[in-house]
Amino acid sequence: MMSTFRQLHYRESPLVLPNAWDVGSALAFADAGFPAVGTTSFGIAASAGMPDGGGSSKAATIALAARLRHLSVHLTADVEDGYSDDPAEVAEFVAELRALGVAGINLEDSRDCHLVATSTASGKITAVKRLSPDIFVNARVDNFWFAEQATVEEVLLRARAYADAGADGIFVPGLVNPEDIRRIAADVALPVNVLVHPSLTVAELGDLGVRRVSSGSLPYRAAIDRAVDTVTALRDNRQTPTATSYWDLQARLVTFSRL
Repeated sequence: MMSTFRQLHYRESPLVLPNAWDVGSALAFADAGFPAVGTTSFGIAASAGMPDGGGSSKAATIALAARLRHLSVHLTADVEDGYSDDPAEVAEFVAELRALGVAGINLEDSRDCHLVATSTASGKITAVKRLSPDIFVNARVDNFWFAEQATVEEVLLRARAYADAGADGIFVPGLVNPEDIRRIAADVALPVNVLVHPSLTVAELGDLGVRRVSSGSLPYRAAIDRAVDTVTALRDNRQTPTATSYWDLQARLVTFSRL
């Protein structure tokens, strides 16, 4: 039997969550055996030629969720700050995603690269859980990400408030110091999520108490780099890298389009 999205956060090893920006990337991650796939607001916005933040990914995120509703794995959506200051509007938007089969969301406590009041983020979490009690709310704590009140103590204050508001997990992007990770994971009663970082493996993060490791926009950025490397190799008379065949990718898309 397939584990629920919530259960994936309580296994022996951390949940590794790849973040997709379109149907093709989501299908590739699912086909690679990942039990859950997230979206990336940066990748979605960037692929449409827009900067991240400011609600630029809202329409595309819900459109992608609608396209992926028959995906064979769990889907969790990055919804920035909920695309509204009104908790009721945020809750209604999340309920729309839930109706499309989305199992979880990331909800930020920042706007325009600055932290918002803890009470503002808590109010959104409470409203979301009231309307969609079974959705997994991963409350994002952005102190380290935007270098504001960037101490373990301030992160813990926010994390505890979000747990009290009904959050199911705590996401601390920018958290990379092992001792800080260990302390936050030990002091927060919910599964702690961090972004991938080259200084620590998933196994090492698990030993520090982390329960979920997100790729964030790394796959999108790596794909852009790989694309540039491929065409420059062609231009410079170097051997181009191998890739999945056109026919294999076409077959995957044809199969998915029939679901």
